[in-house]
Amino acid sequence: MKKTGPIPDGFSALDGALAIGEVKITDVAAQAGETPLFVYSRALLSETFARLRAAMPQQLAIHYAMKANPFGPLLQHMNGLVDGFDIASGGELALAINAGVDPARISFAGPGKRDAELEAAIGHGVTLNCESEGEAERALAIAARIGKPLKIAIRVNPSFDLKGSGMKMGGGAKQFGIDEERVPVLVRRLIDAGADWRGFHIYAGSQALKADALIETQSQTIALAARLAEEAGVTPPHVNLGGGYGIPYFPGDEPVDIEAVGRALSAELAGRASILADTHFAIELGRYLVGEAGVYLTRVIDRKISHGETFLITDGGLHHQLAASGNFGTVIRRNYPVAIANRFDATAEDVQSVVGCLCTPLDRLSDQAMLPRADVGDLVAIFCAGAYGASASPANFLGQGPAAELLI
Repeated sequence: MKKTGPIPDGFSALDGALAIGEVKITDVAAQAGETPLFVYSRALLSETFARLRAAMPQQLAIHYAMKANPFGPLLQHMNGLVDGFDIASGGELALAINAGVDPARISFAGPGKRDAELEAAIGHGVTLNCESEGEAERALAIAARIGKPLKIAIRVNPSFDLKGSGMKMGGGAKQFGIDEERVPVLVRRLIDAGADWRGFHIYAGSQALKADALIETQSQTIALAARLAEEAGVTPPHVNLGGGYGIPYFPGDEPVDIEAVGRALSAELAGRASILADTHFAIELGRYLVGEAGVYLTRVIDRKISHGETFLITDGGLHHQLAASGNFGTVIRRNYPVAIANRFDATAEDVQSVVGCLCTPLDRLSDQAMLPRADVGDLVAIFCAGAYGASASPANFLGQGPAAELLI
């Protein structure tokens, strides 16, 4: 038997079934008429944001990194909560605008922006987070050609990284951003060229659960922004401190102490260098805002025994939930939180592995987990499915196609 991760707050049993508030997941699946299915909760999205907003300094802007989940109705809901949106492609720009997001509230990062993407972003008045000197020159040329002002920040590759992070985005050689020692010269180049320089974007890592690591990194980031500003001789209008706040996926994971992070950040901002006195600060978060508000539902289509091990074979799989299968950046495969949705309050009495419908041994959603006995027709719930699920998985692998998505 192998342990499973902790089920997020906000889920409960109602008439024996998994529920979000007063809504039974089994009813949602029945009304949808199909599985596999991603279900996202408006209430949980709003509750997570409200707690974060209360914990963070009031002058701090909170942005949504929409790569975590670009589902249109979810974007519309987040548009009423957050202060800005961070995108990473021209496709995400189109999705955000279609969801009603004001382009003036969008910033665009990513190391490989094509000319057509740059032109679209500049044309809409989006802030570019520039990742190289070459990209800066292309953006300047495009802005001059189309006669539009260039709003541009510089993404900095810091010399430090976020300790304990799942993915390190700073420190050493990286495809992301511009090495910090070259940044001041580029600031002057952009300002002298007449660009609307918007400041710095400094992102050191993601999926960190330790408050101390986040606090240290945010302190280093503010200090770096001050030093770069001094060297460039100009106050940055904005500094994006990045994000990296993680959520518990696996056995033993504990939630981030968001209140401790907020208190420390308040102190750092209060004591910041004078050159940053008029700078506006933001953080960008993806999975922290939406990850725990989603659940992936897949139905058991066969139950079989092989060499004494029980397999629940479902109509879903890694083509929708690549991360839960352990194939999205994890070194050692561990179980996400999982439940039998229509028997949520039943006693866990049977060791069962949940596997998908694909012809690959990688398609394993839960490995030897102790669960209530499940059979054909039962509904399996994989939690923490609100981020990096539908849009970060190979939906067309083996011609399977995407799962349905619902915001309730």
